[in-house]
Amino acid sequence: MRTLIQALKTKELRKKILFVLFIIIIYRIGSFIPTPGVDYTVVQKCVATPQGSQENFIGLVNLFSGGAMLQLSIFALGVMPYITASIVVQLLRVVIPRFEALHKEGQSGEAKLTQYTRYLTIGLAVLQSTTILVTARSGALFNYACSQVIPDGSVWNLIVMVLIMTGGTGLIMWMAELITDKGIGQGMSVLIFMSICSGFLPQLWEIGWGTNGTNGDWTKFAIVVSVLVVILIFVDFVELCQRRIPVQYTRRMIGRKMYGGSSTYLPLKINMSGVIPPIFASSILAIPTLIAQFGKTDQSWVKWINANLANTTSVWYIALYALMIVFFCFFYTEITFNPDETADNMKQYGGFIPGIRAGNATSRYLSYVMNRLNTVGAVYLLFVALIPTVLIMALGLNTQLPFGGTTILIIAGVGLDTLRQAKAQTEQFQYAGFLLEDIDHKEN
Repeated sequence: MRTLIQALKTKELRKKILFVLFIIIIYRIGSFIPTPGVDYTVVQKCVATPQGSQENFIGLVNLFSGGAMLQLSIFALGVMPYITASIVVQLLRVVIPRFEALHKEGQSGEAKLTQYTRYLTIGLAVLQSTTILVTARSGALFNYACSQVIPDGSVWNLIVMVLIMTGGTGLIMWMAELITDKGIGQGMSVLIFMSICSGFLPQLWEIGWGTNGTNGDWTKFAIVVSVLVVILIFVDFVELCQRRIPVQYTRRMIGRKMYGGSSTYLPLKINMSGVIPPIFASSILAIPTLIAQFGKTDQSWVKWINANLANTTSVWYIALYALMIVFFCFFYTEITFNPDETADNMKQYGGFIPGIRAGNATSRYLSYVMNRLNTVGAVYLLFVALIPTVLIMALGLNTQLPFGGTTILIIAGVGLDTLRQAKAQTEQFQYAGFLLEDIDHKEN
């Protein structure tokens, strides 16, 4: 709160905050503008019907779009295409040497990778918008509870709708980059945060109030809120934890100047993979459910998928979900953090870990530390991701909880990152403690 008050008192930061709020308002307005060709009345009736679990792929896309996907608005895709494109480009660094070379070039190489990410985002937006419109047209998007969402199923009408949704994704990407350049915080993270919070409080209130004020349970509401607060505090604590490895730099004479001789540390987070493992696990487990929607309900394999993989409280779903989170926790960290590259960079600049030889020994030591941290991080992610399932089973909640493991990690992570950036920018304008007051200061 102190950081927010100090930021509002500063003219430059106040303009940045108002600019971010302006972009957020535009983003939320676009989430309610229906795509031309959609029967808005039928869509509202479909959205009002229960859709089951929100931890599948459709639930994730709807979560990141702030509920715009199920309403088939112009911002129906939200930020999901950009997130997917960013992850794909990161993964391609391992497969394509050109991408790895661009990553090592510095700012110019990152700019080129960002350009590739934008192109891939548009391509994924075309693919995802086509898939959403086809599933909405067939009724599979709403579990066949509604039909005639798109009255005109002609090819030309679908092409126009795909172009409008793809243009909406491009506009969201542009607004996110504006927030990053002219506002506070990382643009995509801020938009994801606002999308989640837009449906968070109403769903949370529905547990205690109910749909009409009579079928709610305030005891369950109090339990859910208490657990949520405790988990958020725990997530904030773990996300701020670091394993600091001491690094010593030797003195080097370059020309007539002496460089190095300083002591620092290499910070390694406990949760290096962030929110990626739960997203990947949920998306992969949702694929069989999506395929089963196109099969006949009386077939044995469709019944098994609906009973085990479509139900987030089943033993099969929990076991597979946990195994995939552990796997992606190690897999994604292995891609994003390269011990060999880190050890080579330290050796190049004359750095070493006390007691560890530079080169291969340092790389093996970093791999050993990262494996231990990943083990703790995987257990931490399992705990956070499975808390909603445990609450549903313990409290017997018929409605979906307003938060899941992915939701909690995003809210805590984005909130901490935005506050840190706001505090850093606030301190740039506070020089009163270093200068004498009531005196005109001039250079020289």
